[in-house]
Amino acid sequence: MAALPPDIAALSFEDALAELERIVRQLEDGRGKLDDAISSYERGTALKRHCEAKLRDAQAKIDRITVSADGTIGAEPARMD
Repeated sequence: MAALPPDIAALSFEDALAELERIVRQLEDGRGKLDDAISSYERGTALKRHCEAKLRDAQAKIDRITVSADGTIGAEPARMD
């Protein structure tokens, strides 16, 4: 998998998601030029990978910080459903 562009790698999850949502709206609108749409799609793909990585990192942190009812800290995976 290709490395993320530095400007995307530096984004927070929230900023990357906001930009991804803007790109999706722009592509759905369909008013841009084909070359611009392709570039936007490629950037959107990189933003999606970045967001997924941020979510995996957050899940790993949650998995490490779970606490049982009696206050014992455990390594049990958290359920996110």
